[in-house]
Amino acid sequence: MTAERPRNVLLITCDQWRGDALGAAGNPIVKTPAFDRLAAEGTRFANHFSVTSPCGPARASLLTGTYARTHRSVRNGIPLDHRFTNLALEARAVGYRPILFGFTDTTLDPRHFAEAEVMRLGEEGELPGFDIGVSLNLKTLDSWRQHLSARGKQIDGETASLLTPADGRIGAPAGHDEASSQTAFLTEQAIDYIAGAADGWFVHLSYLRPHPPFVAPAPYHALYDPADMPAPVRAPTRAAEAAVHPWLGHEIERINRQMNGLSNAVGEGEDYERHRNQHVATYYGLITKLDHWIGRLLDALREQGRYDDTLIIITSDHGELAGDHWLFGKSGWFDKSYHVPLIVRDPSAPAASRGSAVTAFTESIDVMPTILDWLGRVPPRQCEGVSLVPWLQGERPEDWRDEVHIQYDFRDTGRADAPRPLGLDLDHCALDVVRTERYKYVHFAGLPALLFDLVDDPGELENRFADPGYQSTRMDMMDRMLTWRLCTDDRLLTGIRVSRHGIGTFA
Repeated sequence: MTAERPRNVLLITCDQWRGDALGAAGNPIVKTPAFDRLAAEGTRFANHFSVTSPCGPARASLLTGTYARTHRSVRNGIPLDHRFTNLALEARAVGYRPILFGFTDTTLDPRHFAEAEVMRLGEEGELPGFDIGVSLNLKTLDSWRQHLSARGKQIDGETASLLTPADGRIGAPAGHDEASSQTAFLTEQAIDYIAGAADGWFVHLSYLRPHPPFVAPAPYHALYDPADMPAPVRAPTRAAEAAVHPWLGHEIERINRQMNGLSNAVGEGEDYERHRNQHVATYYGLITKLDHWIGRLLDALREQGRYDDTLIIITSDHGELAGDHWLFGKSGWFDKSYHVPLIVRDPSAPAASRGSAVTAFTESIDVMPTILDWLGRVPPRQCEGVSLVPWLQGERPEDWRDEVHIQYDFRDTGRADAPRPLGLDLDHCALDVVRTERYKYVHFAGLPALLFDLVDDPGELENRFADPGYQSTRMDMMDRMLTWRLCTDDRLLTGIRVSRHGIGTFA
């Protein structure tokens, strides 16, 4: 820490927030005044991508600075190898005590933690290194239940019922009022902590929303008219979309079954479209609710005189398809699953850089080295991301990446006897993506590859892999992927050389 000014850190993650659901990004419908104001006072990274999904793997990458192919916690519930350091541990090394409000979806390594502790936490564990302010995630809502009880709220039924509409209808308000919501509760807890904390604090505030279920308390449940929602990007029919690739056909069928359970919407007719639009309208409502409460938090920092002493980062673990490609959730190779917001306000940045939008590619693995760099800590060798501090200072680093990489693992880890997706063994249930400004190449371990021309086909609807006119492009993209794989093999000890004269380190 510097002697001149306090250096506080506020890392905020939202869950399942897609990159185009932001006013500052040009969305004409969703209202996000607090996020837009922060973007105007900081730096918005317009082409920021999570390197994997779903939640557990995405947060493992964000908080270790490594690709999923390195940390290998590739599905929720798969342990994160204890050998990796992380953002919290590295911050502790320079005198901080990072505190968590929310969750990290970390599955602890059973080789290093007691079996009872691993099983108690399951896939909802907290990343080692964080002190716990409030533990709150999709399945463990005890702290929120206690909060509601203390406010005289009568709670009936299972914990899951707290996240369902009051009368069971899609689009109906939640069974709790806005002031009692999880988002309000978590924000108030963080505000109270920061108000009493000495300068030099580090808070990771991790919100569940706008993750499903898409249920919002009044007035946010009805803030947006379903008829005003943007049309989905998709083929005209499920069958036409499914014909693009075997995995896509399999996933459409799986999601359709899931959505039928949520909304009783069968087929492709008016019921489906009405429910899809309502889900998106509620999703936008949840984002505006988040904006309101995060705005309250940022206002509290201003009132406390902490705003100009705090590095503020707001991002998401992954995106949401919201009906695109006849899918919901965060799967496959699609931009909407991985393109997420990233807004950073560096209080030390020059005034000329405020309000800038960086269009160069950035990745979620850049967040950890950025924070450590800002704190004066050299990022550990394991980090495969790059610090964004030069961008915050109005500089463009030399040799910046011109591509992003994404991995998605679709193995079914729900049951030991679960059927194998598409008949593939577990280690073949994986895909790798390399995306440039114009092209996207998708390589499957056990299925055909895909190639998209994002200029001619921004909706990723037409596979060009076998098109003779794209042969040179196909070879270039495959070469890019192979080079990246070679250059990002496990690097943990590759910066060390041992001899009889000593132990040397090098970059």
